Amino acid sequence: MSDLVCPLDFRYGRKEMKEIFSEDRKLQRYLDVEAALARAHAKVGNIPAAAAKEITEKAAAKLVKVERVKEIEAQIRHDVMAVVKAFGEHCSKESEKYIHFGATSYDIVDTANALNFRDAIAVLRSQLVELRTNIVNLADKHKETICIGRTHGQHAVPMTFGLKMAVYAMEVDRHVERLDECKKRVCVGKMSGATGTAAALGEHAAEIQEIVMKDLRIGYAEAATQIVQRDRYAEFVSILANIATSMEKFATEIRNLQRTELNEASEWFDVAKQVGSSTMAQKKNPVACEQICGLARIARSMIIPAYENCIQWHERDLTNSSAERFLIPHCVILTDYVVAESAKVFKNLKVNPEAMLKNIEISNGRTMAESVIIALTNKGCSRQEAHEILRKSAMVSEAEGKHMKEILAKDKDVLKYLKQKEIEAALNPKNYIGRSKEIAEGVVSKLKAKK
Repeated sequence: MSDLVCPLDFRYGRKEMKEIFSEDRKLQRYLDVEAALARAHAKVGNIPAAAAKEITEKAAAKLVKVERVKEIEAQIRHDVMAVVKAFGEHCSKESEKYIHFGATSYDIVDTANALNFRDAIAVLRSQLVELRTNIVNLADKHKETICIGRTHGQHAVPMTFGLKMAVYAMEVDRHVERLDECKKRVCVGKMSGATGTAAALGEHAAEIQEIVMKDLRIGYAEAATQIVQRDRYAEFVSILANIATSMEKFATEIRNLQRTELNEASEWFDVAKQVGSSTMAQKKNPVACEQICGLARIARSMIIPAYENCIQWHERDLTNSSAERFLIPHCVILTDYVVAESAKVFKNLKVNPEAMLKNIEISNGRTMAESVIIALTNKGCSRQEAHEILRKSAMVSEAEGKHMKEILAKDKDVLKYLKQKEIEAALNPKNYIGRSKEIAEGVVSKLKAKK
C-alpha cells in the first residue's frame, strides 16, 4: 500500500518543474553553493586552491546522498549542518575544514533558493510563451468570427471571438513580462553571515559575496539580515498567484461557453475513449478547465503565508522555514501545471461559429440597440431621445416576443430619421463589430514577433 499523501507526488505537476524542487536537486543546489563559496575563498587567498578544487569536485549529489543527510539530521536536528557533515565525509581532512567556512545556514539556503527560482522561472516562462502562441493562433483564425459579447452575464453587443482571444493573449504576454522583470529582485542570494555583517567571512567578505553570485549567475542582496528579505519571495508568489488567477479566468470562460445551451466553444474531448460521467453516458464535461480552476485556487492561497513570512523577529526567526517548504514548491509547481494545461486547452479548443451566430439571434435583435442609437444620433436625433426610443422598443420586443426589426419598422420616431434599409443595416451584427478585427490583427502581429 502506497504511503503517498500529497497529490503532487502522484497526480499533479510536470516532471521538469517537480525535479527542480526535488530532494536530490535541493541537495545539489546546497552543494553548488558550498562549492562556489570555497572557490571564492580560494580566489581571495583565504583557503588553499587545492581545497577549493577538491570541494568542487566532490560537490555532487551522486556522492553525497540524500539518505545519508537524513541520517545525520535525525541525530543532530539541523538540516544544513547535516549536509555539511555528509559532504565532509567525502573530502580529505585538509579540505573538509573549509566547507561552509564563514557562512551561516541561510547563506546556503537562500542562495540555493535563488538558483531554483531562476530555473523555475525559465520553465514557467516557456509554458507561458506556448500558451500565448496558442491563443494568438486562435485570435488570428477567428478575428472575423462574430460572437456576442456579454456583460453581467447578459447579451451586450457583438464582437469577434478573435478579439476575446486577443485580450487573453495580451494578458499572458504581461505575465511573461512580469516574470522577466522580477528576476533581478527574486533570483538573489547572499553571503552575509548570521546577522548580515559578514564578519565571519573576513576582510574580503564583500568580494567573496560578489564572486559567489557571479559564479552562480544570480544577483545578491546589497543588505540582508540572516536571510534574504522575504518581500522578494512575496513578490514572486504574488506573480504566480496572478498568473494562476488568469488561468482560472480563461478556464471559467471556456466552461461557460461550453454550457449545453451556449455550445460556442469547448475543450477537446476524446470521443473514442474518454468518459464524461460514471452514470450520464452522454456527458462531455470541461474537466481540464475545472481542474485548472480548482488548482489555481490552491496556488493563489499561498499568498497569505508568503506575506506573513516577511514578518520576522529582529534579524530573523524560524517561522518562515517550515511554511516555505510547503508554499514555494506547491505554488510554483501548481502554477506551472495550470499554465501547461491551459496551453493544451487552447491548442485544441473547439470553436463553434454557427452556435455563436445562432445565440446572437435569440434576443430578437435587442443586442443591436446601441447600433440603432448610434445610427439615429448620426442622423440628427438626440442621443438621449434615441436611447429612450430603443429602451422602450427593447422592452416591447422582449415582452411580446417580436423582433426589433418589426417594432422599429413601425415606430414613427425612428422613421423620421432612418429608412427601412438603414434600420436593417443597423440591426445586422456583421456591421457592428467596430475595431474587433483590427485589434486582433494588431495583437497577432505584435505577439507573433515575440519570443
